[in-house]
Amino acid sequence: MKRNPAKKVRIKDILEGKFFHGSKEGFKESFLISPFGQKISRVNLVGSIVDKFLSEEENFASLTIDDGSGSIRVKAFGSDVENLKKLEIGDLVEIIGKIKEFNAELYISFEIGRKVEPNFEILRRLEVLKELIKQKRIFDEIKGMSNLPEEELINYAREKYGMEEECVRFILENLNMDKKVDYKPAILELIKRLDEGEGVEIAKIIELSNLPESEIESAIEELLNSGELFEPKPGILKRVEYEV
Repeated sequence: MKRNPAKKVRIKDILEGKFFHGSKEGFKESFLISPFGQKISRVNLVGSIVDKFLSEEENFASLTIDDGSGSIRVKAFGSDVENLKKLEIGDLVEIIGKIKEFNAELYISFEIGRKVEPNFEILRRLEVLKELIKQKRIFDEIKGMSNLPEEELINYAREKYGMEEECVRFILENLNMDKKVDYKPAILELIKRLDEGEGVEIAKIIELSNLPESEIESAIEELLNSGELFEPKPGILKRVEYEV
């Protein structure tokens, strides 16, 4: 199988992306989609080593690297440990490897690593910035067309930019999340108006608010967790009033 190119990205773009697991049966590689819709499976990172671990048997080693935007672990197993363990805390390094996920942790599976000079880091930041500007332009164009039917938008992005369907859908998901309405202030105000001293039934809030029931339940849960509401009895809500 041909290796995917190692993309020069920020660690932040990895941590804030969405990871998709591959499958050996379908010969499908795992990959990640960055917040701007870039599909990534292998990365080329530059950062400083801030932590290091080497197992007693020396069959596993890990580094934590930080590039100023975030930090991520780089893991090596078996024969790859020999090359990784030569790098030390404080070194400025270039790391190439595959993005993987285990126990909800995104990490880099080590392939190649070497020490670099500060000038190399400056050049890399410029390269990454140039690519980010390009990705942001594409993202903004898709955002501006998000009122179009989804399939039409997917076909447009595929033809113009060579974007895959998963990438376009991920961008649209993020846009929909940004549009999510905050119903908490409306619910607090409704409870204030209805409460005659004993609290307000949740069923009554749902009945009178004319808001989606699932959204109301989600907002109420957030308000209970934040301490702005409490339940004096099951199914009854009261606002928490603070003395000034």
